[in-house]
Amino acid sequence: MKGGTNKVSLKWLSEKFILLLILSAFITLCFGAFFFLPDNSKHKRFDLGLEGRAHPSHRHTQGGEACLGTDKIRADHERALQEAKEKLRKSREELQAEIQTEKNKVMEDLKKKDPGPKPLPPVPMPKVVGVSDGEPPEPDVKEKRDKIREMMKHAWDSYRQYGWGHNELKPLAKKGHSTNIFGNSQLGASIVDALDTLYIMGLHEEFKDGQEWIEQNLDFGVNAEVSVFEVNIRFIGGLLAAYYLSGQEVFKLKAVQLAEKLLPAFNTPTGIPWAMVNLKSGVGRNWGWASAGSSILAEFGTLHMEFVHLTYLTGNPAYYQKVMHIRKLLAKMDRPNGLYPNYLNPRTGRWGQHHTSVGGLGDSFYEYLLKAWLMSDKTDSEARKTYDDAIEAIERHLIRKSNGGLTFIGEWKNGHLERKMGHLACFAGGMFALGADGSPDDKAGHYLQLGAEIAHTCHESYDRTVLKLGPEAFKFDSGLEAVAVRQNEKYYILRPEVIETYWYMWRFTHDPKYRQWGWEAAQAIDKYCRVSGGFSGVKDVYSSNPTYDDVQQSFFLAETLKYLYLLFSSDDLMPLESWVFNTEAHPLPVLHLGNITLPGSEPAQR
Repeated sequence: MKGGTNKVSLKWLSEKFILLLILSAFITLCFGAFFFLPDNSKHKRFDLGLEGRAHPSHRHTQGGEACLGTDKIRADHERALQEAKEKLRKSREELQAEIQTEKNKVMEDLKKKDPGPKPLPPVPMPKVVGVSDGEPPEPDVKEKRDKIREMMKHAWDSYRQYGWGHNELKPLAKKGHSTNIFGNSQLGASIVDALDTLYIMGLHEEFKDGQEWIEQNLDFGVNAEVSVFEVNIRFIGGLLAAYYLSGQEVFKLKAVQLAEKLLPAFNTPTGIPWAMVNLKSGVGRNWGWASAGSSILAEFGTLHMEFVHLTYLTGNPAYYQKVMHIRKLLAKMDRPNGLYPNYLNPRTGRWGQHHTSVGGLGDSFYEYLLKAWLMSDKTDSEARKTYDDAIEAIERHLIRKSNGGLTFIGEWKNGHLERKMGHLACFAGGMFALGADGSPDDKAGHYLQLGAEIAHTCHESYDRTVLKLGPEAFKFDSGLEAVAVRQNEKYYILRPEVIETYWYMWRFTHDPKYRQWGWEAAQAIDKYCRVSGGFSGVKDVYSSNPTYDDVQQSFFLAETLKYLYLLFSSDDLMPLESWVFNTEAHPLPVLHLGNITLPGSEPAQR
């Protein structure tokens, strides 16, 4: 060990000597160079700062100035050498401490120059209606609602105990879990996603715990590459909803901090954002698996609701302008058979593979066209017209009836209709019902009926399994209907879309079968997905002894349990005249703007 210490000492001394030589040579070079400068008036300003000084008299000759300059340089040279010697006498630890002190000083100076984020301008708070209670008058319905609340408490308490601060929970391993959509950083996705559900259910102590974690720990300055779409719908949507429900400013401020980190994703040749962005560097890119480097319709088309609210709350027109630019660009493009392909290249502005779906990759684009109109107090007629045209093309080319009489939504792939429907597409039953009022040509009754037919088909996909839980995708050919064929489509990961449609259909029809179907699903989830450490997805809904996937998804708390709770609540809880739910079930208030115009927008035309 001593030998090692001596080697270090010798090395340190030799480094000192070399450093001293370099410093001396540099200063000597500067000193010598001074005398070779041409004595010309155009070089006179190079007198090492002397000319800027106040001279006692302007009668000094150039020679006098040169003498003064020479003396000054000698003194500086001597002082620099002395300082270098003193530095080299100090230990490595002392030098490191000095460097750190200087760094701290620079940081403090920067903080003084940058006072931090500006306070947001005051804006009128939209009228907040029906955010609590909603207790049903019927005792049996109340009992079911209480059971849903207990399931939420079990899911939250398990996460609180075993996965706190992580994005999600592994309920069997009883530890935290994360996926690449969050950049493998601990952003507490389940906390942000669950907040509004906790608030609506009256679980205020749990809500307060979540708020404290967000105030103290939620930091978006991390070096993490995240999904723009997922972070927008879960985090920005969740934080905005928590702000509107509770009035707590911290949620609004955090939402705006995150939104600013997402804006660099729009720095593409077309303004169509990248799928992913690094929160620290702002560098964006697309998923490797997407068609020819394309962005995805359901991702860049599912930003409008949140971004309009961001512009409303901040006064910054950038958010509104970004999403309106996307809408205008899409309006100019040719659409095969009036359908929107799922892939668009952000570099060229051309469609990728001609694949159209109302399920994954396409779904929430159509949802947000309708909801943009609803959220604008039905003034955004452009959004409504775009929705109506899109739905007309979908009905013509994608919606079919099976031999057994089940209405389903297929997928268009390169000129061919695939007779398969995904669990994700089951949300469309609720969308058709929600958009029925305001349909062109008095088609309200038609679209309400179409919503009911989709709800029935999706219920059949649940009812035809052993567990009474629906598969990820199901086919309508070869004599099989509403049944999964491939093993990798037989799983259920606590998804909400079918229950979401039940809730919308209940609100618009009050047909008791929707509550009955919702209760069947709730019981199946509690029986087959509940474990001591939370709730887990299952890998095969056709097996009486399924294996778990060991993930409690954040959307289970945000969506599945919220829609179940609302299904067994009275209609005055979160009334649809006042609230519009984003695609992660985060409620945002209708903006009754009246004479107010959003920054960066033109006055809306009714």
